[in-house]
Amino acid sequence: MEIKVDVRGETCPVPLVEARKAIRRAAAGDVIEVTGNHEASKAEIPMAVDALGLKIIGIKEEGTTWLIKIQK
Repeated sequence: MEIKVDVRGETCPVPLVEARKAIRRAAAGDVIEVTGNHEASKAEIPMAVDALGLKIIGIKEEGTTWLIKIQK
């Protein structure tokens, strides 16, 4: 299953908090897509994912918007 989290326009700590909520809801193997445009969160979310022992599938950037794909 894919869970989409759109945090465009939000600043810290909202993107990280919403990403963590989605990760908690997800089942093993699910993919969480987090879309945002807050620069600091683009670095914080992957660090949190690493700390949780999960996998970043990819990070895409288009202009000021980024998309981080996480697999649980």
